Amino acid sequence: MADENQNVAEAALGKQAEILAHGDLARNGLEQLVAVNRFAKASPGGTGLENSPAIFITRAVILEKSNGKWSEILRCDEHLKNRNGYLGGSPTGRVNGWQMQFGTDTKQGLEIRFTPADDGAGKEGAGMGDLANQAIVVRWNTKAKRYQSLDPSHQGYLSEAPTLETPYSILR
Repeated sequence: MADENQNVAEAALGKQAEILAHGDLARNGLEQLVAVNRFAKASPGGTGLENSPAIFITRAVILEKSNGKWSEILRCDEHLKNRNGYLGGSPTGRVNGWQMQFGTDTKQGLEIRFTPADDGAGKEGAGMGDLANQAIVVRWNTKAKRYQSLDPSHQGYLSEAPTLETPYSILR
C-alpha cells in the first residue's frame, strides 16, 4: 500500500515527491493523499494548523482514489487550481514557492493554508512582496464535492475562475 501511494505521488510530482498525509482526508469516504515537492525544511519550533509545522514547497497535489483509480483533485504549483479552474482568492501572478500548513478536523477534514513565499534562492526580486501576507485557506466543500478556497470569514467558499486573465473585447 505504501509503495502504491509513493508510486502515485511520484507519477504526479516526480521522484522528489514526499507524502505528507493520506487517508479519508476530506471525510468523504474516499482515500486521498497529499504529496509535495519541498524546497526547504520548516524552521524549528514552527507550528501550523494544529497538526503540521509550516513547510516550504514548490508544488503540491491532492490525489483521490475512486473505483480503484487515482486522480488529481487539487494542484498547487505557480497557481492553486482544482478541476473547475483557479481557486478564488489566488494571486494572479506566478508564485515560485509556497509556505504550506495543514491540519485535520474531525468534522470538516483536511484544511490547508497556502501562503506565497520567497523562493529562498536569494535572487533579486525573489521576495513575494505584498503577496507574502495573503494566505489562501483550502478545505473540502461537501456540497460541491471538491476542494475550494474559503472566503476571509472562513464561513463560505469562493468560486473558481476558468482563467486568471481579465477577458476583454476589441471594439471596432
